[in-house]
Amino acid sequence: MTPRLTSAVLVSALVRRADSAGGSAMVLAKGDATSGAILLLLLDRGTQPRFLERGIGPEGVPALLPSGPQQLADEAEASAYWRRRRERDTDLWVVELDIAGGERFAAETMNLC
Repeated sequence: MTPRLTSAVLVSALVRRADSAGGSAMVLAKGDATSGAILLLLLDRGTQPRFLERGIGPEGVPALLPSGPQQLADEAEASAYWRRRRERDTDLWVVELDIAGGERFAAETMNLC
């Protein structure tokens, strides 16, 4: 079995790296420190909210997968979605990431590409 980083370490690395790259990352909800799922709310300068979730991709390896509604009207609708998810899964981490190329940035930070 290959050792893997804990969810808390991955989230911490994502937040620190985003801050140092001139973006912004904020933990909206803390989940299980060891193995909680990670849901990312990606923004582009505060607009175009969309979700990705760390999971197992089609090839059987960790990947960032699209999650949630495909079209979100605004941040209030995005907030309602992740809050519903947290009600069902209290181990879920929710991280808001506002940085250029958020998908690629998150994948690189979490060693998924």
